[in-house]
Amino acid sequence: MPATSTSSPPTFFKDLSAGLVVFLVALPLCLGVALASNAPLFAGIVAGIIGGIVVGVLSGSQTSVSGPAAGLTAIVAAQITKLGAFDVFLLAVMFAGVLQIILGVCRAGFIAAFFPSSVIKGLLAAIGVILILKQIPHVVGHDPDPEGDMGFEQPDHENTFTEIWSALFDIQPGAALVGVLSILLMVFWDKIKPLKNSVVPAPLVVVLFGVGVSMLLKQVGGGAWAIGASHLVQVPVAKDFSAFLGFLVFPNFSALGNPAVYGAAFTIAIVASLETMLNLEAVDKIDPQQRSSPPNRELIAQGIGNVTAGLIGGLPVTSVIVRSSVNINAGGKTKLSTFFHGILLLGCVLLVPGMLNQIPLAALGAILLMTGLKLASPALVKQMWTEGRNQFLPFIITVVAIVLTDLLVGIVIGLVVSISFILHSNMRRPLRKFMEQHITGDVLRIELANQVSFFSRVKLEETLRSVPKGGHVLLDARSTDYIDADILDLIHDFQHNTAKVHGIKLSLAGFKDKYPQIKDRIQFLNYSSREVQDSLTPERVLEIFKEGNERFREGTHLTRDIGRLVDATSAGQFPMAVVLSCIDSRTPAELVFDLSLGDVFSVRIAGNIARDKVLGSLEYSCAVAGAKMILVMGHTSCGAVNAAVDLICSNQTAAEATGCVNLDSLVSEIQKSVDLSTCKREGEWLPAEKAAYANEVSRRNVLRTMRKITERSSTLTGLVQQGKLVIVGAMYDIQTGMVSFFQTEGSSHSPLPIPMVKAI
Repeated sequence: MPATSTSSPPTFFKDLSAGLVVFLVALPLCLGVALASNAPLFAGIVAGIIGGIVVGVLSGSQTSVSGPAAGLTAIVAAQITKLGAFDVFLLAVMFAGVLQIILGVCRAGFIAAFFPSSVIKGLLAAIGVILILKQIPHVVGHDPDPEGDMGFEQPDHENTFTEIWSALFDIQPGAALVGVLSILLMVFWDKIKPLKNSVVPAPLVVVLFGVGVSMLLKQVGGGAWAIGASHLVQVPVAKDFSAFLGFLVFPNFSALGNPAVYGAAFTIAIVASLETMLNLEAVDKIDPQQRSSPPNRELIAQGIGNVTAGLIGGLPVTSVIVRSSVNINAGGKTKLSTFFHGILLLGCVLLVPGMLNQIPLAALGAILLMTGLKLASPALVKQMWTEGRNQFLPFIITVVAIVLTDLLVGIVIGLVVSISFILHSNMRRPLRKFMEQHITGDVLRIELANQVSFFSRVKLEETLRSVPKGGHVLLDARSTDYIDADILDLIHDFQHNTAKVHGIKLSLAGFKDKYPQIKDRIQFLNYSSREVQDSLTPERVLEIFKEGNERFREGTHLTRDIGRLVDATSAGQFPMAVVLSCIDSRTPAELVFDLSLGDVFSVRIAGNIARDKVLGSLEYSCAVAGAKMILVMGHTSCGAVNAAVDLICSNQTAAEATGCVNLDSLVSEIQKSVDLSTCKREGEWLPAEKAAYANEVSRRNVLRTMRKITERSSTLTGLVQQGKLVIVGAMYDIQTGMVSFFQTEGSSHSPLPIPMVKAI
């Protein structure tokens, strides 16, 4: 949700301060963009004013700043030349705004959600690199390239790198002094905490410092150290208000019948909207409060801004990443800063243009260079590197492409590269394969991706053809939202032709009613039915439990349709095992062994002890219901065992310690597995010694329960002797999720029964 635009007292002065800084930076940028676009200089100023006041008020973004965009300079220059006159071009700008309003009303801003994050971050880093490279010449007083030019190829037939080389041989001493000292001043300002947190922004101090040094150099000696007018801001100066109004240019409505106007309007609307959406996403990423700007509202705001610009002689406006990042770095919190920068542009250009023309470009270049260093931070590059090749390559290619071409061309290249990586990834991994070991046999589960396009056809066809004759394959589309018609045809053909010829069983899940030509069907049993129970041996049941625990630890659970299982097991139950476990909430057997409905009887009692009623349940489970295995499962950190140890070592009863009057009979059963000769009182245990001791008691308690089952139930003993039943012990580690299985080989007749055991 977009944040409120209300500027509270704590943020009010920060917004005013940030707006002042943005104004100082935006002023030469507006002029530079106009100059690079072959448009009247004042058209850039008008666009900056509209971007601040009109768009600033209507926008839902709290940090984005709009104005004439460097990314549009080539298009603007080309369209002005094509249409033959600037006033005809203004007509195209106006209609471009109307188109943007229509796009916003039609909610076309959804496209912003589809920009890859690697491209957005590449845009931010590239703008930072461009600011650094482009401002180096301005910092030393080499100013033939306009301040707002962001393209690699420049209007003066130089490029970004040759311009830096030329600057080495054209250093202006006075401007270079201002530029270098301004950088040092900003670095120093950020290092001193009271200065950094003060209401006075460092960029304002830099500008005032630059103006002061410039005036001092003129008065002291002039000559080579004096900063000439070509190295200062050059705002058009009007003698009076009438002359100011004379700077305005109005659209030529007589060109309404010119088809080229509408072609230009369409081009401007699409490119300006794309740049705005990209910049809006980028600005939201660097917003300290991580607010989300509404893209559709932004399109409408930009559209109204461009209609206004077309009517009064301004260049097209978009959200601009340079101004926006300056705003954020200067501490702007709400869109009051954007609005205030627009008011300052209007007021100062109207009232004090001469004072503005005293600001050295070197000082402004230093501010922008420091902004670039924050955008193109090594931390961002390191983060993208750690995210892997699929993120880093689109990111770095976007950066290089923008730096070596221009903003729009570089973005298009970055998008193409990013999409190609997405398509390549989809072609390589359109599906995931798992070999599942169900009760009735192995099933190859093919999990389809969320979006299965025709690019996935080759991989899916190869996988299906690799299924051996007589095999079983499950196509799992439960997490799939879209399946291309070509993929559906492939599945339909495999189901009705290939699978039948090769004797392959094909199960389908997740297709349901979305794809009428393919119906869900499961052709394997993943629960214990009568037929399954009869076919299982006790040894196979134990293996099923081991395999299930391994899946549980790895997080690769078997595919199950719970609704189908509820229906299938409603007619009767044929469990393959009975589990005697503790009531502990962390030890549910069905989860620990990745079991299904109807697979087991579960007997739960604190301390997993074998009382008479428990023995009765076990006998029924095996002799009547046909279970093939009794699993007695204890676990580490057992509360019942810990309590039993504490009570017997302190010579207390459960009733005395807890007030539970029925607990003693249960605790006393567990205490029969405690060796009193090794017992210690509370406070006498070494660190971790008590936990290890209690865990060993838990294990002995399991063994004692196993022996008690065979001693007290001739029914169960007889089943064991007939090979129809196996009694297995187990310890569940609550920290790792691993179950250790063991069986007894004999028993001791000592008061503390510790049968010989073997791990299995």
